[in-house]
Amino acid sequence: MRVNIVMYHYVRDLGRSRYPGIKGLDASLFRRQIDFLRSHFTMIRMEDLLFALDGGELPDNAALLTFDDGYIDHYTTVFPILDEIGAQGSFFPPSTILENAQVLDVNKIHFIMASGEVGKIYESLIKAIDEHRGMEYPIPDTHILLNDYAKPNRFDSGEIIFIKRMLQTVLPERLRKIIIDKLFRQCIGIIDEAVFARELYCDVKQLAAMKKHGMYIGLHGSAHDWLGYMEKDEYEHDIRHALEYMDSIGLIDKKAWVMNYPYGSYNDGVVAYVKANGCLAGLTTTVAIADTLTDDKLKLPRLDTNDYPPKSEEYKKY
Repeated sequence: MRVNIVMYHYVRDLGRSRYPGIKGLDASLFRRQIDFLRSHFTMIRMEDLLFALDGGELPDNAALLTFDDGYIDHYTTVFPILDEIGAQGSFFPPSTILENAQVLDVNKIHFIMASGEVGKIYESLIKAIDEHRGMEYPIPDTHILLNDYAKPNRFDSGEIIFIKRMLQTVLPERLRKIIIDKLFRQCIGIIDEAVFARELYCDVKQLAAMKKHGMYIGLHGSAHDWLGYMEKDEYEHDIRHALEYMDSIGLIDKKAWVMNYPYGSYNDGVVAYVKANGCLAGLTTTVAIADTLTDDKLKLPRLDTNDYPPKSEEYKKY
């Protein structure tokens, strides 16, 4: 049985926001998209998907809404709309945003990209890499990095992908943090990071209120890291810490929960670990309509908000 699992991140009034260049869905388009989905699909709950994965039935043209990363947008913009129409969203906040008043590196990168010209950010990154190349950081030559990583995907140019990959996984972790913090200060200015974090993310009380009103809360790891690139002890610690914390504050039942892999990144060890620790389903970023009869329930594909009207008129290709 097929189900359209739709993935969202930022959903906000982009024109009136402090950073209108952030890659997200404008609030007005979100409402229009929800109207479209309701008229063309049967909106289901996470519990319905889990029932189907266990052998139950799903309605025809099923659609499930998923929201990654725990942004305040999900409480202020998304939740009121879904609550008003009686629809459920499934929300996946990294546990670190609820524990500490700090901005995750993944989001620092988002706001770096949203704050200025990509060309200038790209040049600053190349300069920083060249400055740190040496004995401590044995980084390949720049032309090799560009050949390997400056490859466009269906949403981003080669330059943008290069910036993201360097700052997300390719450069050594300690150097990544140095460069990310430097670019963040350059692009955003001198700010109180704790204040920025409080303005960016949901808090525990807000997520609890959403859950009380029927929304589903799942797991998105601790610090939104690429789990598939981690060593066994690292990804186990990340997942275990997130699971125990989210269970302790009543947002997740650690005996029965759903995993949303950050960046869609996992490996066989990650999948085996979540399966052995109560995970009922896993969401990836593989682009396809999910099929509960044929897909691995711990590796379910999703489609992006941009794959549906009003952002796209070609949704039927899937």
